[in-house]
Amino acid sequence: QVRLVESGGGLVQAGGSLRLSCTASGPTVDDYGLGWFRQSPGKERAFVARTSPNGGDSWYADVVKGRFTISLDNAKNTVYLQMSELSPEDTAVYYCNARRLTTSGAENYWGQGAQVTVSS
Repeated sequence: QVRLVESGGGLVQAGGSLRLSCTASGPTVDDYGLGWFRQSPGKERAFVARTSPNGGDSWYADVVKGRFTISLDNAKNTVYLQMSELSPEDTAVYYCNARRLTTSGAENYWGQGAQVTVSS
């Protein structure tokens, strides 16, 4: 089991930057890849970025490539999402995610969510 605690949400103007943090804990936390999803009102929860369990590889949704950067501090079990060039379309609740692939499918845990609001 993995516990995820997020911080760093807030209000920024278009073109600005924010950094989200998520700290993971649990006896098997090193088995999980960490990443971020977001959800806007009336929309499905959408993938944003993910890193491999060791932090060696990362993947991004096309809409955030070149603007967002995911990073992992393995010693702290903390994943970050550095967001720049923000636009109002980035306004959403951002959820930290821990995922582990098993023989029966993907095992997922979620953070409590962090509100990011981008004003025009």
